[in-house]
Amino acid sequence: MHIDLPDLAATTDFGHRLGAALLPGAVVALVGPMGAGKTHLVRFIAEGLELRDSRVVSSPTFGLVHEYAARLMVYHAYRLNGPADFVDLGAHEYFDAGGVCLIEWADKVESVLPPGHLRIEIEVTGETSRRVTVTGELS
Repeated sequence: MHIDLPDLAATTDFGHRLGAALLPGAVVALVGPMGAGKTHLVRFIAEGLELRDSRVVSSPTFGLVHEYAARLMVYHAYRLNGPADFVDLGAHEYFDAGGVCLIEWADKVESVLPPGHLRIEIEVTGETSRRVTVTGELS
């Protein structure tokens, strides 16, 4: 499914709706170039999951996984070098923890993602407009 997001408000709404729909154990794989808005989308999804202060959501500079307490625990993975590093972080423990895993640069670890994960590819179409391609199914 392709969804055009003409501005930041549409992206915010998309993230909020997605976050509200996610169930325990959901894994969302975010793919897109640098500056596409992956971290912004993580922030909006976390808001949809009822995270009280979304200002805590950022691109992890040192830590590879940040955890946020919301309606469901949010595990935000970033700066992954490859499948082995992700597995060494305990990826399967995050997948089985009953929260929601939001994985930026997920194309680098695709081989170890669980079946049924949701993949969101973000394409930059303008200064604030994006096109997302959503594949997979919510689990």
